[in-house]
Amino acid sequence: MASRPATEAALPNLEKRSGKQRRKANDQTIYESIYDAVLTQRLPPGSKLPEVALGELFGVSRSIVRKALTRLAADHVIEQRPNQMATVAKPSVEETQQIFEARKTIEAEVVRLCAGALSKGDLQSLRQLIKEEKAAHESGQHQERVHRSMGLHLFLADHCPNRVLGKIQRELVLRTSIVIALYKVAGVQACFLGDDHSRLVEFIAKGKGDQAAALVREHLDTLADLLDLKDQQSTIDLASILRP
Repeated sequence: MASRPATEAALPNLEKRSGKQRRKANDQTIYESIYDAVLTQRLPPGSKLPEVALGELFGVSRSIVRKALTRLAADHVIEQRPNQMATVAKPSVEETQQIFEARKTIEAEVVRLCAGALSKGDLQSLRQLIKEEKAAHESGQHQERVHRSMGLHLFLADHCPNRVLGKIQRELVLRTSIVIALYKVAGVQACFLGDDHSRLVEFIAKGKGDQAAALVREHLDTLADLLDLKDQQSTIDLASILRP
C-alpha cells in the first residue's frame, strides 16, 4: 500500500482559517471542526450542539448545520433524537467497556496484519508521529499530543491490508477517544504509556505480529484501567472551542 503523510492519513484535513485567509464555511468545515474537537477531547461528551448557535458561529444556514450533524451522528460522534438538541455522544459505562473490548479484538488483528506489510516510508511516518508525540508530551502541549497519539492508531487503521477491519478500527479509535474524554482521571495522560507506541512500531517493522497484537491488548487494558467509570458533568463555551 502506498505511503501517505502521517497527518493526512490520521486526521481530517483541518484548514487553519484566520483573517483574509478564512474561507466560507460549509458542512465539511463544521463536520471537521466538531470531529477534531471531540477527538482531541476539547468538546466533552454530552455537550449540547444548538443549530442556531452553530449557524451563527460558522456563518451558515441551519440546513448546512443539520447536514454536518447528520454525518457526525452516522459516525457515532454525536447523538440526535427527534425533537431534541444534538449532543456529543456520551457512552454509558457498559458501552464504554464494550467499546474497549471491541477495539482490543479488532486492533490486535489490525496490527498483526500490518506486521511486515508496511513500507519503509510508512514506518518512517509512524516513527515521526511517535517523536512528535513525545515532544508534545514533554512540552505540555496536550492537544498536539492527543493528535499524534490518535494519529498513530488511525495511521495503522488506514494502512491495514484488510480495509474492512481498518474502517472498523478507525471508528473504534474515535469512540475510544470519546469515552476517554468522558471518564479520564484528571492529570492522567491518556494513551501516553511509556514506550508502548515505540515498541509497537518496532514489532510491526520486524514482522512480529503476535507480539504486536499482545502489546496492543495490554496497552488498551492499561488505558481502560486509568479511567474513572463514574458519571461526569462539565460546562463548556462552545464558541471558544469551535470558533473558525
